[in-house]
Order: sequence, then structure tokens, then C-alpha cells
Amino acid sequence: MKERDLTKENILKTLIITSVPTMIGFGSQMLFDLVDLFWIGKISSEAIAAVTIFSTIFWVVMAFNEIIGTSSVSLISQNFGRKDIKRTELSIEQTITFKFLVALIAAVLMAIFLKPLINFFTDVPLIRSYTHDYGYIRLFFLPIMFTSYSVNTALRCIGDAKTPMYIMIFASVLNIILDPLFIFETVPYINIPGLNLGVFGAALATVLTQTLASAIGLYFLFSGKSIVKPKIKNLFKLDKEMDKQLITIGLPNGLEVFLRNIFQVIVLKFVALFGTEAVAATGIAGRIFGFAFMPLIGLAISSSAMIGQSLGTDDIKRSQKTANISGAFGAFLLLIFTICVIIFGEFLIGIFSDDLQVIKYGAEFLTYGTIGLVFIAYGFGFSSAFSGAGYNKPVFVSSAISRWVVQIPFLLITVLLLNLPIIWVWLAYLVGDIADFLVKLYYYKKGTWKYKRV
Repeated sequence: MKERDLTKENILKTLIITSVPTMIGFGSQMLFDLVDLFWIGKISSEAIAAVTIFSTIFWVVMAFNEIIGTSSVSLISQNFGRKDIKRTELSIEQTITFKFLVALIAAVLMAIFLKPLINFFTDVPLIRSYTHDYGYIRLFFLPIMFTSYSVNTALRCIGDAKTPMYIMIFASVLNIILDPLFIFETVPYINIPGLNLGVFGAALATVLTQTLASAIGLYFLFSGKSIVKPKIKNLFKLDKEMDKQLITIGLPNGLEVFLRNIFQVIVLKFVALFGTEAVAATGIAGRIFGFAFMPLIGLAISSSAMIGQSLGTDDIKRSQKTANISGAFGAFLLLIFTICVIIFGEFLIGIFSDDLQVIKYGAEFLTYGTIGLVFIAYGFGFSSAFSGAGYNKPVFVSSAISRWVVQIPFLLITVLLLNLPIIWVWLAYLVGDIADFLVKLYYYKKGTWKYKRV
């Protein structure tokens, strides 16, 4: 474990050095998600549909993680940038404690409403059963999942991107090994006896590896081997002032994630109008899309930490340059991804399902849904400036306008009013992505973020 001052070195070099480990870490996690879906696909298309439905519902609660997580990026990185070690330690301690408590509340609320939400999407008994089996254990371990996120964020904000990378790779590899052992009676291809737990086994493998990863991360963070030395005993008390900041700074981001995920729930309902195959295809294509966001997440996390540390020393010029480089680099990477998935769309979907209708729908989603990713990528660069500054209003406004003012009316007109085919569901993402980019560009050029501090 080694902290790093992000305020002095060459920007592009530092961005690559700090973002690549994060990309690798999240990439390994995304690889697990794909392998997980591959094994679930061996059960049935209904199993894929069930996991897709639960995942869409589950990500609504991630708004709570986003509120505190975004706030913690600003607090930890800016305090570390100005060399206020005591305040940095307090920020880390309160992030872990407060997020754990919030996760408990979110898990209880989601467990209460899970059954009616599942019924909203499907009336197929087998899909409902699979969703229940997969969902409730994931909710039970939500506080552990949030704790793992908190630890990794804290390490990255003090410049240590490698430790979270190693932890995430280890967890992903372990999960990939456990998945088929827990899901099947006999592991396909190698004929090793398994536990035959079905979709419940997939969920169990996930929560066990998340628990182990969280424990390892806590050990490194609280080992006392860094100049930043948070203390375990301080996890058992709350700091009113700090917790207020953890809620308020990232509140716009949390609202944005909440509205975005409610939007995804509504979109999935539109998709469900076209049948179980369409829902399964959406789940597969969505996991593939996840790979596109791995470099963006890596760049955004690293550039947010760099901008936060730079603003902590009042270096506005470096902060602005970091955001611009991050956006341009991300757009270049996503352009390459877009070209690849358009060319190989049917092949990629076919890895996870041999249902021809699922392959058709999934390939169409990859073709039409990726066009706007270059705009999204550049917008991530702007978002990192807002996040590093602790000025997150633009993220909320851009998301609200793009999804609720642009995409939802677009879907209502094309799908419900004009009865156009499912392709228009995918095209809704393109018009929304362009709108999101334009709103973020406006706020970035306005420049209010340059003078915000926490």
C-alpha cells in the first residue's frame, strides 16, 4: 500500500498510471459478470431474464452508495491534497461507517418491496422464482458490498490505485471458480461434482467473495503502514458535521443515480413488451456494455482524485487540463469499443445464448445502443471535474433532462404511440446520450466548479 501525491507529475502520465489499475480491477469484475451470466445462461433464458430483472431493481439502491461515495471522493482527496491527514482519516472512517448504516436501511426497504417489483415485470412463475432465489441474499449482504466500495474509494483517493486492483482481481477470479461449483450438480466440461444450487448458487458465490474482498481491503486500509492511519475504534461513532457533508455534497449524484435507475426500470418495462427473449438480450448486452464503462470509470475515479487534490492546492489550471485530457482519452477508447461491438455483435451475444431471437435482439442493442457512447465518454471527463470539486448539481441536471425530458417522451411516442419495433428503444439511448453531453458541456464551460471547495 502506497499513497501518492497527484498534484505535481505529468497529467497524462499520472492519469494513466492511476487509472489503469482501476480499469484492470473493474475490468476483472466485469469479466466475472460476463462469466457469471455465461453460467446462468446454461440454466435457461428465464434464468438470464430473472437476473436482469433483479439487477435492474437492485441498482436503484445504488443511489445511496453514490451519494456518500461521491461526497467521500471530494472530502478525502481534497483533504489529502492540502496535507490535512487528520481530516483525511476522519473522512475515511465516517465514509465506511455511515455508508454501512445507510446500506442496512436500503436493504430492509428493498426487501419489503422486492416481490411487488418483480411482479411488475413478469407474470412467468419460473422467472419470479429465480428472481427471488437470486435477490434476497444479495440484499442481505448489501452493507458488505457498500463497505468494499468505501475501502477501494478511500485507497484511490490517497493515490493508491494498485491495492484495490489486486483485491478486485482476486475476488473476481475466486468468484469465477466458485460460480459453476455452486450452480451445477456437475460442473460442465470438467465433470466435477457441484452443489446444484442454481441461480441461488450464483448469488451465494458473489456475496461470499465480496465479503472476503471487503475484509482484505479493511486490513490494508487499517494496517497503519501508510501516513494515513484511520482507526477501527473510530468506526463505532458518528461525526455530525462530517456525516452532513457526506449526505449533502453527493446528494445531486445520488438523486441522479436514483432517477437513472428508475429510468432503467421503466425502459426494461418497455423492453418486456417484446417478450422474455428481449429481456434476456438486454441483460446480456448490458453486461457487455459494462466493459465499455470500465475504462470510463477508471478514468473518472482517477481524474476526480487528481482534480480534488489539485483544487485542494488551488491549482485550477491543472484541474481543468486533467478534465479535458480525461474526456478526450475516454472518447477515443469508447470509439474503438463501438466499432468492435458493431462488427462482432451477433458473435458476442451468441456466446451467452443459442436462442436466435435473443441473439437478434442483443446484436441490435449493441449496434444502435453504442453510437452515443463517445458522447458519454467525453461527458465523464466533465463529471470528474464536478466530482473532484464537490459540485455535483450538473450531473443531476444533465441526467434528469436527458432521461426524463428527452428519452421517456421519445419512447412514449415511438413505442407506445407509433408502435415502432424494439430498435427504437435502443435509439432512445442515442438521443439521451447527446442531450446529457450538451448539458454537462454547458456547466463545464460555465466554470462554477473551479471555485468550489469542501
